Amino acid sequence: MKKLSLLLIILTLVVNGCEKSTEPINSGNINMSTIDDEISALVATAKTNAFYPAPAGLVMVETSQGGFEFWPYTGTDFSGNPQDPINLIFCGHADPRDIRTALMSLNGNRTDFGYPDLPPFNCVWEDAIGDMQTAYATGEEWTGNPVQLACGPYGPLRFHIRFFKMGEWTIANAHFEVQIPGTADHQVLSWEKAEQFIMVDLIRSGLVDPSTGIIPTRQINDAPFRTIMKEIYNELPVEIRGFIEGPLENVGADVPIGTDGHALIINVLGALPRVSDTYVQDFVINYGQMVPRPFCSSGPMDYVYVEGPVQMTQTVRVDPDGSYFMNFRAAGTLTVIPFDPINSVPIGDPLTAEVRETHDGRLNQGGCWSSSMIYQKLMPFTEPGSGRLFKWLHVGTGNRDGYMANVWCGGEQFASKATGSEAIGILDGTNMLR
Repeated sequence: MKKLSLLLIILTLVVNGCEKSTEPINSGNINMSTIDDEISALVATAKTNAFYPAPAGLVMVETSQGGFEFWPYTGTDFSGNPQDPINLIFCGHADPRDIRTALMSLNGNRTDFGYPDLPPFNCVWEDAIGDMQTAYATGEEWTGNPVQLACGPYGPLRFHIRFFKMGEWTIANAHFEVQIPGTADHQVLSWEKAEQFIMVDLIRSGLVDPSTGIIPTRQINDAPFRTIMKEIYNELPVEIRGFIEGPLENVGADVPIGTDGHALIINVLGALPRVSDTYVQDFVINYGQMVPRPFCSSGPMDYVYVEGPVQMTQTVRVDPDGSYFMNFRAAGTLTVIPFDPINSVPIGDPLTAEVRETHDGRLNQGGCWSSSMIYQKLMPFTEPGSGRLFKWLHVGTGNRDGYMANVWCGGEQFASKATGSEAIGILDGTNMLR
C-alpha cells in the first residue's frame, strides 16, 4: 500500500507560498484530550465543495459497450501528480462490491494456473488496510476508493487492489508489495504480476464473459513506472526476485517496477449475492527502523530512529441491502531518536511522536465517498526538528471534494494549508516507501 502514511512518510515538500497557520495547541507534555481537540480544530478548518479540474493526460478506451475516458493513474490528492498506474478496467457487472464478493468467495488453490501452494500465492482475499487515493473519469469527475482488497496478510507479502467506481465502469490499480520491516509501510514490487494474479482469480470465479474474454488496452501509462529501493530489493528472497522478473543478484541502484503500461479490460458477466456481515481487523505494528526525518528536516542526512507500537483497527460492514461502509483508525505514541546514519549512533535527545490516521468510506445507492486524515506531531517543540504534519482528503458524490495539507515546524511555517481553489500554497507529499 502506500499503505499507511504514519510517521515514516518520507516527504518531498513543494512550497508554492506561505500562509500563517495556527500553532499546535500542545507544545510540551502530551495530553490525549488536547491532541483530540487539536485534530478536531484542524478538521474543522478543512473545506469541501471545491472545484478541482481534470488532470492532464486523459485516455480513451473503446469496447463493445462504448467508449470510456479517464486518467490512467491514481493520485493522493487532486493535483494530477500520478501515484499508481491504472492496470485494470471492469465493465458489465462492474460494481466494486460485486467484484469484492467474487474474489472473496474463492479458495487459495491456484495450482492449475502455475502458482505454488505456498504463501503468498495460496492466499485468500479479504478487505485491505491501505491509503485512500483519488482517480478521475470524464463525466464522473474525481472519486475515491472505499473498497480495496488484499490477498495475503498485512505483511510480509501481499497482492493489493484499489477500486474506483466510475458510473457503469470500475477502474483499479493492483500491485504486489512487501511490508518494510519495522514500519507500517509497503514497497510495491510489481504492477504486472498483480494484474495477472487478479485476472486468474476472476477467471476462476467463472464470471468473465467468454464471448469477450479479457482485452488488453493500448499502452496508457508509463512502463516501467516507479522503482524499488535497492536497500529493500537486496533483502528480497531470490525466489521473489525471480517471480517479479528482476535481477537475481544484488543491485547497486533502484530497480524499475515491472509493467507493460497496458491495462486489462474485463467484462464481468454476472454477480454473486452480496453477503451482509461485519469484518474487523485489529492488530499492532511495532516500529523499529532508522529513516530520514519525515518532516521539518534540516537536510538529506537528517535521520531518526523510530520505535514503538501503533494500534490499527479497521471495520467493514455490508448491510442486507448491499450498502458498504468502511472505518479505519490508527493511533500510537512513538519515540523518535536523532541518529547518525553513517555511524548508526544516536546524536540527540529523544522526541515523542503522536500519530493518528483515519479512513472512512461508503458505497451504496446514494453514491460513493472516501475520506482520510493524517496527523503526526513531534514534541517537545523546543527541540530541533520538532513540528506537526496534518493532511486531510475528502472525495465523493455531490461536489464534496476537498484537500488540505499543513506543516508547522518549531514556530516556522514551511508550507501552507490548501483547500481547493482558495489555496495560496500546496504541500505535495510523495510517499517514497509505499
